Amino acid sequence: MAALILESTLTCPACKHQQRETMPLDACQYLWECPACHALHKPLPGDCCVHCSYGSAPCPPKQLERQGRGKPKCCR
Repeated sequence: MAALILESTLTCPACKHQQRETMPLDACQYLWECPACHALHKPLPGDCCVHCSYGSAPCPPKQLERQGRGKPKCCR
């Protein structure tokens, strides 16, 4: 089993600002406000959270799913 990536760098699609964030282990982060331009971002269609849409790594629940360790409730 691969180790979970717990940090992701979110990139604002509006201003390209990058912010390193710690991802929650048992939930999907649905909203993210860019600290630079204050744009509020939601996941892109088909993604469960902002880390899967704008981050350098998918959220931990999605990582577990890709490892064949079940589909978490937050990603349904």
